Amino acid sequence: MNRARLHHRTNLLWLAALVHRLSGLALAIFLPLHFWALGLAIDSEARFGHFLRWTDAWSVKLAETGLVFLLAVHLLGGLRVLVIENFAWRDGQ
Repeated sequence: MNRARLHHRTNLLWLAALVHRLSGLALAIFLPLHFWALGLAIDSEARFGHFLRWTDAWSVKLAETGLVFLLAVHLLGGLRVLVIENFAWRDGQ
């Protein structure tokens, strides 16, 4: 593609919007899995116990850490959008 057409993608605000959208997508993918795990607790104590033992794996702990990071990034991105949309701006901002 033409470099001039892609120049806006180097802007920090464009990257912030992209990260906000990607973190929202990742959280939306996670949510049904979370509800499934909660359903295991209602359905069968033994199955939920097995699931909890599975969550002790280092890879799951790493994924949980990533999820908390994505949640924080998404929260901050949402606050950024709220500020942009709801506060008055002066010339030069």
